[in-house]
Amino acid sequence: MNESYDVLVFGAHPDDVELGCGGTVAKLVSGGARVAIVDLTRGELGTRGSAELRDQESSKSASILGVQTRFNLGLKDGFFQCDEASLMAVVDVVRRFRPRVVIANALHDRHPDHGKGAELVSQACFLSGLVKVETPSNPEPHRPDAVYHYIQDYERHPDVVVDTSEFVKVKMKAIMAFSSQFFDPESEEPETPISTPAFLDYVKGRDLAMGRPCGFEAGEGFEIMRPVGVNSLLDLV
Repeated sequence: MNESYDVLVFGAHPDDVELGCGGTVAKLVSGGARVAIVDLTRGELGTRGSAELRDQESSKSASILGVQTRFNLGLKDGFFQCDEASLMAVVDVVRRFRPRVVIANALHDRHPDHGKGAELVSQACFLSGLVKVETPSNPEPHRPDAVYHYIQDYERHPDVVVDTSEFVKVKMKAIMAFSSQFFDPESEEPETPISTPAFLDYVKGRDLAMGRPCGFEAGEGFEIMRPVGVNSLLDLV
């Protein structure tokens, strides 16, 4: 059954969305937008936690952000490719939810899955609009108006910055729903690059730095592969 959502947000792993654009998601929901999150993998190769635990953490975070729907495609963490089977799985989701806007992983990043996820979703959004690409369960073609890519570990120059000043606390609460992944002084699991106290400071600091050039207290940046078209430059002010 086809549904109509305003925004469909993809992450290669559970917590990618929260770290990259949690404030934007919370702001969209607060403004009345229908938003769904799709995790491509269960993050089963992560050093800390387990796939089952991350499933539970994903549900908790979704409730904090207020999104209407969140589910997992179950692709193989670390090994999924931009192949026909994976593309068709994403095409089916895009046609089911029929979003105006899609948000996906960073175009290039430290973790190879992030760039692969970005390519997979971008290509699937194009294929979803082709009449001769057949998806029996959701047969009607649909192509989103825009695909945006959030910024993750690598420093990137954003094309668009969203003012998330009022949603920093919600974002950090949603991130900390993934308690297995981030700093916990009582955890006996191995330390990772994201499990130190400094990493959470980095996330907050990055959002402060991203917002500053635009006059925002905090912001989240996005890249877009296609220029944004407007009727007038005044529409951008």
